Amino acid sequence: MICVLIADDQALVRAGFRALLDSQPDITVVGEAADGAEAVALALELRPDVVLMDIRMPGIDGLAATKRLTDDERLGDVKVVILTTFELDEYVFEAIRAGANGFLVKDTEPAELLRAVRAVVAGDALLSPGVTRRLIAEFANRAKDPVGIPELAGLTDREREVVALVAEGLTNDEIATRLIMSSATSKTHVSRAMIKLGARDRAQLVVFAYETGLVRPGWQA
Repeated sequence: MICVLIADDQALVRAGFRALLDSQPDITVVGEAADGAEAVALALELRPDVVLMDIRMPGIDGLAATKRLTDDERLGDVKVVILTTFELDEYVFEAIRAGANGFLVKDTEPAELLRAVRAVVAGDALLSPGVTRRLIAEFANRAKDPVGIPELAGLTDREREVVALVAEGLTNDEIATRLIMSSATSKTHVSRAMIKLGARDRAQLVVFAYETGLVRPGWQA
């Protein structure tokens, strides 16, 4: 059973998410929080598998709460999915950098929300096409000038190609098709690149790709 904590300052939004999630045989909502501080406290108490975290909340916002969660070693297994009202929320890029495992706009289709919860529990970052690609590209475009780091030199040419395609928002299967390889091989390249770069998941791999200049908005791998 996947245990979910919902953090949002709007009671109606929380109720809607709870009704959807609790309707699934493999998902249960274990708690609700109205602000970031309560989200952190409940996460420590309940140890959910996933926290659906609104960004804009009073007091401690979702960005600060996400960083507290991801910095706490006791919550190493807790996944954070950021919820935002706007496709281009000014804090989303920072939230992923802080360790969030992905994000969704609140008006996403119910099936996509359910898929997201299951995906992050399975170890995948929520980096779906469409909104995600536009969002990351937008904020990567506002990021600081690329910085070089020693770990980048440790990637093979193939791993660089794969990381660039991850940054485009491609799944392992899509990368395999693009590079004419098996899905298992694609997954292996992604995993090795993450280890070499110290990225905790695909979301941070994307941030890394843009921040180091391995890819830039508008570039194609």
